[in-house]
Amino acid sequence: MQILVTGGAGYIGSVLIPELLKKYDVRVLDNLTYGYHGILPHLGNPSFEFIKGDIRKRDDIISSLKNVDMVVHLAAIVGYPACKTRPDLAYDVNYKGTKKLVEVCSVPIIFASTCSVYGKVKGICCENTPVRPLTEYGVTKAKAEKMIRKHMDYIIYRFSTAFGLSSRLRLDLLVNDFLYKAMKNRELIVFEKDYWRTFIHVKDIARSLIFAIEHFDKMNQETYNVGSEELCLRKEDVALKIKEYVDYDLKFAEFDSDPDQRNYKVSFQKIKSVGFRIKYDLDYGIQEMFKGFEFIEAKENYYNDMVFI
Repeated sequence: MQILVTGGAGYIGSVLIPELLKKYDVRVLDNLTYGYHGILPHLGNPSFEFIKGDIRKRDDIISSLKNVDMVVHLAAIVGYPACKTRPDLAYDVNYKGTKKLVEVCSVPIIFASTCSVYGKVKGICCENTPVRPLTEYGVTKAKAEKMIRKHMDYIIYRFSTAFGLSSRLRLDLLVNDFLYKAMKNRELIVFEKDYWRTFIHVKDIARSLIFAIEHFDKMNQETYNVGSEELCLRKEDVALKIKEYVDYDLKFAEFDSDPDQRNYKVSFQKIKSVGFRIKYDLDYGIQEMFKGFEFIEAKENYYNDMVFI
């Protein structure tokens, strides 16, 4: 079985690819916006193929689809800051790129969406909660979901906010960002400390995608929130958990606000009902990142938006 992973050199793909290669032939389509380190270890593997191309180009998509059995569609401009910096690019990649993929693809698609489509919601979000995205990222992903549903075979995953280490590191994710600032600056200012977010370790994202491949028939044509109620946390909870590992000055802002106004709690009962459970908790992620951040220095490509400034 051959799997095409669009955007496979990115944060999630860099963790997913080595796991997929244990069972499948893997082809990656990526334009290497954020670098190539995630795919370097696999170039000598006969089960791995890399195509440098762009999800916005129909010919690149068609060539990458040749002889594949399933698509994991990760290619996207991800996150509020990056999409706000280049809203035109976000629309072209996240929506139009997905539209082009659906138009030419004849095999099942597993689509990486986001809980950001919910926006700011009172109560618990489940998969049939109306989407009210507040950001360019959420809007383009919500539009892409509608396009994916026109395909004959699909699974839509609405992922919680990721955290954890990857060979294509991101420091613009909330947990990663909080920990890095606490360690490097010994200070952290948190806006809207009572706002709720949901989190998932990047290794569990990879595990969930493999789970979807292995259980596609019973999950087909459905949307799933991916994460765990145990990792539905307030920003304050995350900051205080980090304080268990790092001695730093924590301040909760009384004035001003976070431009990203997402605030929601999410139910994950649907994906639990088909048998998926997360494995990695917040403590695991903080402990692994603590070891890495002791010697890692920030670079532009660790922040999705900085690449476009």
